[in-house]
This record gives sequence, C-alpha cells and structure tokens, in this order.
Amino acid sequence: MGSPEFAIPSLRILYAAGEKIEAVITQPDKKRGRGLTLTPPPVKIEAERMGIPVYQPERVMEKGFVDLIRSIRPDVMTVVAYGKILPEGILEIPEYGCINLHGSLLPKYRGAAPIQWAIIKGEKRAGVTTILMDKGMDTGDILLQEENDIEYKDTSGTLSKKLSDIGAKLLLSTIKDLKIIKPRPQDHSSATYAPLLKKEDGRIDWSKSAEEIRNQVRGMDPWPGAYTFFKGKLLKIRKADIIDSEGGEPGRIIQTGKDGLLVSTGKGSLLIKEIQLEGKQRATSAAFLQGHRISEGIILG
Repeated sequence: MGSPEFAIPSLRILYAAGEKIEAVITQPDKKRGRGLTLTPPPVKIEAERMGIPVYQPERVMEKGFVDLIRSIRPDVMTVVAYGKILPEGILEIPEYGCINLHGSLLPKYRGAAPIQWAIIKGEKRAGVTTILMDKGMDTGDILLQEENDIEYKDTSGTLSKKLSDIGAKLLLSTIKDLKIIKPRPQDHSSATYAPLLKKEDGRIDWSKSAEEIRNQVRGMDPWPGAYTFFKGKLLKIRKADIIDSEGGEPGRIIQTGKDGLLVSTGKGSLLIKEIQLEGKQRATSAAFLQGHRISEGIILG
C-alpha cells in the first residue's frame, strides 16, 4: 500500500527480491495541474508496469474492499506513504500483521510530513523506521531503524529521495527477518508530531532568525514553498544562505548584487540566491534582478 514517489523504491526492491506481491493498493487518481488532468499516483504507474493488480478504493472500510483483502489472504501487508489511516478491521487480516515504513526516527515526528518538519525544526539527523502497525498514528512497536545525516544543502525533496532508498532496503530486511525480529515498544512520552503541511505554513516571518528561515525554505522545497510578498505579489524563496550580519528591520533588503538579495531578519541576515515570483519560473536572484528593479531598503512581506 503506497501512493507517492517515496513508496516506489520499496515496491521495486520487494519485486526484484522475488517477493510475491499479490496486489498494490493506492490512492484514487486525482485531477492535477492547470488543466485538471486526471493523474494516477506514481505507485500505480509503476505497479502496472510490473503487471501487478492495482486497487484504488475511495474508502478503506468499504465492504467490497475489506472482502477483497480477505480473499487475497496476505501473509503481510506493507504500507509506505499510503495516505489513509487503516482501521483495525484491515490491520487484523494479514497473518504476520501490517508493516509500515515511516520517514523518521520514531517516536519523533509521527504524522504525515516527518521529513519536512525534521528539516524545518533544524534537526541534524533523520532516518527511517519500520513498525508493526496498530490502530494509532505511527504508534506501533518498532521493528528496525536506520539513521542518516541531514546535510546542509538538503531540502525535503533531496532528503526524501535518500530516505526512500534507505527505507526500501530496511523494509526488505524487515520482511526477510520478520519471524526473528523482536518488536520493541515506542517511548510515547518522547513523541513529537509532524502534521500535514498547508500552503500557509510556508509564509515567512522575517522576525525569526536567518537560520530558522533558511530551515523553513529547505523544508518547504519543493512544496508548498516558503514565501513572502514583493510589491503585492507572492514571492517564493527557493534557496538561501545565512550571513552573520545585522541589517536592521526584519524583512528589509539591505543589499542587492550578483550573489543575490541580502535581507535582514530577527537575527542575522539571509542571502536569497534563488526565487520564484508568482506566475513565473524559478530563477537565480541575479537573473531576477536583471528583469526587476529592486531598491535597497524595500521591506519584503
């Protein structure tokens, strides 16, 4: 069970290892883009390429779907970024349970956006965890875990790719050793949460420190994008560096040049290197300055 790009390496590694995948369950096709084209989830495309039956229930508790899972009689179900919470009625069907691959070092960052929030919160380490699912949200007993550094240049996009590959290998190891792994309970008292991102989470508060804002920029890339406003238009900040200097009022542009836009924050300054103006393509700040006159002293936001 999985839907986005993050789940594809897991599907591929199980398939390549010769595991008998009876079915792939994924989200329904959705209308996307300006033309509202009906688009299948990435996992559906990959599964169909492999010749695996694909099912896309609107609701996981609809009787026909539950009966389908029972008729398959799976030994185990693997869940990787499926996007729906599974009720006990489904969790109880597989003989060896349901295994979830989660993109964090549980119990930290339970929820829908663990990779993004780990970067936003300034973590230096991330990782993946396989758990034996229960009725809670990412609360099941831990099977295996693996850590990975969050590098200075990592965005949620680049880190997600790394963790999806690491997680796929961890999931295969979990399946292979499932009968001998001893599940261990999570320390629920130290749990933190990573709720689904909303577009408004990307709005920059320039009174925060340059480090906090840069982490927000990285964690929100590629979606929804950290943003501010320039002359009434939404301006996404796509890439930035921290400069150890004070420039006065938060959000004020204190310098422009070939290196980018230097903007003051609540602590330190932020050198904006790549931006995207509403309705335009992503561009370097230097290219943006060639087509837009920006005076020092303008306050963003």
